[in-house]
Amino acid sequence: MIERLFVRQELKKLKLEEYLRNELRRAGFTGVEVIKTPITTRIIVSVTRPGLAIGKKGKTIKILTKEISERFGFENPQIEINEVKKPELDAKACVDRMVALIERGYSWRSVVYRTIEDIMASGAQGAEIVLKGVLAGKGNRKRKERIAKGYMKKAGEQAYLVDYAKGVAVPKPGAIGIKVRIIKPEVVFPDKISIEKFLEQSAAEKAEEKEVSERKEEETQKEEPSKQEVGKEKQVESSKELAKEKVGEHEEIQSEKKGAKVG
Repeated sequence: MIERLFVRQELKKLKLEEYLRNELRRAGFTGVEVIKTPITTRIIVSVTRPGLAIGKKGKTIKILTKEISERFGFENPQIEINEVKKPELDAKACVDRMVALIERGYSWRSVVYRTIEDIMASGAQGAEIVLKGVLAGKGNRKRKERIAKGYMKKAGEQAYLVDYAKGVAVPKPGAIGIKVRIIKPEVVFPDKISIEKFLEQSAAEKAEEKEVSERKEEETQKEEPSKQEVGKEKQVESSKELAKEKVGEHEEIQSEKKGAKVG
């Protein structure tokens, strides 16, 4: 059945991921992606230190290619190394780093606060670290601590956009479980409203309205002098006509007077 085929493929991928995590632990392995093509099988391995994953003259990657082909049955595997440029924004890299520091004897509290500060300083929208286990020394009760900053989404379909990883640190007092959630800077949630963008948009609309009103005022001011000039011309013409009428009336009166004298 097709369902069993999918299950077998996912089991093979999980085994491959576990194998690569053990082999590339020093290189800072964070994840693997398998892409099948008609000719080859692309295996994209994400690490924080690509030099250790490739090895001298590609020795490590050649050994891995041979082992993967023989052990997992991938046809013509081609391993590609992807460098994680910002490990602070990768949940798995953060968990591995915290596990290593806590197992070396560092205080879990200082490790957690330093990690979450580094995550937020790298531009993350939000981060959450949850620790559960023996946190107060040997012989004490287990307890849970949660440290969070920024915006976090934990429910619904949008929670899949959150980068999530977990791990276990085993210092001398006892085991400590670690869970890390990170919302990366490029993640966009459809239901999140940005007040800053809304204020910027409203300010831009107001500025545009102001420009339009100023333009209208300038146009009206330009039209007013032309109207005044037209009015003055009309007044001059009317005064000239009145003067002509008066001259005509005066000439008529003079001609009437001359006719009376002659008679």
